[in-house]
Amino acid sequence: MSFTAAIIGRPNVGKSTLFNRLVGKKLALVDDQPGVTRDRRAGEAKLGDLKFTVIDTAGLEGGGAETLTGRMRAQTEAAIEEADAIFFVIDARVGVTPEDRHFAALARRAGKPLIVIANKAEGKAGEAGAYDAFALGLGDPVPLSAEHGDGFAELYAALLASLPDATALSQDGDDEPPELVLDDNEDGSELDPAKPLRIAIVGRPNAGKSTLINRLLGEDRLLTGPEAGVTRDSIGVEHLWRKGDHERALKVFDTAGLRKRAKVEAKLEKLAAADALRAVRFAEVVVVLLDATIPFEKQDLTITDLAVREGRALVVALNKWDLIADKGARLAELREEADRLLPQVRGASVVPVSGATGQGIDALIEAAIAAHEVWNRRISTARLNRWLEGAIEQNPPPAVSGRRIKIRYMTQPKARPPHFVIFGNQLDELPESYRRYLVNGLRQAFGLPGTPIRLTLKQGDNPFAGKKRR
Repeated sequence: MSFTAAIIGRPNVGKSTLFNRLVGKKLALVDDQPGVTRDRRAGEAKLGDLKFTVIDTAGLEGGGAETLTGRMRAQTEAAIEEADAIFFVIDARVGVTPEDRHFAALARRAGKPLIVIANKAEGKAGEAGAYDAFALGLGDPVPLSAEHGDGFAELYAALLASLPDATALSQDGDDEPPELVLDDNEDGSELDPAKPLRIAIVGRPNAGKSTLINRLLGEDRLLTGPEAGVTRDSIGVEHLWRKGDHERALKVFDTAGLRKRAKVEAKLEKLAAADALRAVRFAEVVVVLLDATIPFEKQDLTITDLAVREGRALVVALNKWDLIADKGARLAELREEADRLLPQVRGASVVPVSGATGQGIDALIEAAIAAHEVWNRRISTARLNRWLEGAIEQNPPPAVSGRRIKIRYMTQPKARPPHFVIFGNQLDELPESYRRYLVNGLRQAFGLPGTPIRLTLKQGDNPFAGKKRR
């Protein structure tokens, strides 16, 4: 049996640094600026022989329920409700503050095992602040340095004392089977519906990404609001989607809004954008979420091109569709525009959705599953070469310096995305227009809409190159 621990405390005490140290990866954004974390993020932690779920939360601050800080505090309270134990973190270099005392009372009312962690306890100043934590009346504090990795043996002992039943089960090896972990470099060219389908939702700021995911989940899991740029960390949430007799395990990644690079000046926004790009690389399907009232802005096309360069299956979603009049005519117009503006993924699904009303969400997931199947598609070498023979006969490659380019055969070495290799002579002289002819022909002949297609040209070495004639 495992357990869950929530990390709480006021801003800038090192909660995200502690989270990253426990999960062994730099998942949460960390910066000297207070208030970096806004959503709650869960990760699989390991401490000695203990394995458990740890939740990073936003810094506790005062504010009305409708304000951004109030909505962040609600996310933290949800994490406390979900957790089996609480890590209450203070800054040992600052000591106990009035805010710490106020929020310690909130943690005490939760009625759950609570461990006080005096972070940043390295050095003489940190030692004095750690002793100051006794004043909170929450038991013996654990002096610790998340940045330098000191004090984790004491945290381990405190966990054993606070959760004797859960930790004893973990030590005896009677824990549940480990959760499936997918490797970032996984090739996986075979389609496996049993694995969670990884979907990244990307788009410009304020396109409605978090609202859409909350509607899919049926709960306010992610922080939302009218302010642009609310999301910073890329948060992955798991969900079992059901429609009729069909169901599919999903892992959906919410990401920070991506602005033009020239407008991104703050270090924190750069970190958030880099985190969003990592989510795109980790995903299998990328949903580019457009604001239907102002679709296909230049930044939308840049984001789409990024997903294509990374070789991800693509779905275009038109959010805020409830605000559109004459929906049928407008949808037909936008689908034509998508084919014109996105020729590199011609035929990509364009799905109207509304995060506010829930319209079109099932259709969006069905489109993502279909795009994933196309992304995994393999075509036999025999079928490819029968098609290639007809394509060359219909439109032969041009001649170069009086010598015709000769294409011998084609094969598909891998999928995810579909990757084709053509063998022949003088292929380095093959015009880009002819490459596009072949790619478009492959897309149409074998049903590969909306997925990037990789085409590699390989030619044999000329044995007479460099030799002088007699």
